[in-house]
Amino acid sequence: MQKQERRPTIMTLEEVARFLRLNKSTIYRMAREGTLPAWKLGNVWRFKKEAIEDWIVNSQRAHEQKSHRKS
Repeated sequence: MQKQERRPTIMTLEEVARFLRLNKSTIYRMAREGTLPAWKLGNVWRFKKEAIEDWIVNSQRAHEQKSHRKS
């Protein structure tokens, strides 16, 4: 039996905007600033779905830690 290669899911700017329910211009700005994990391929932005999911988890943790410190 052959081992199946798992390739990362690559998303477009539009797909990430839908996934995060944000405006495309917000995603573009966050990618350009380096806030959101992304890279440019030619003239277009690309995003690894797994990296976006990790970014969400890490952002939630940071927010929770910040909230606990304020208490």
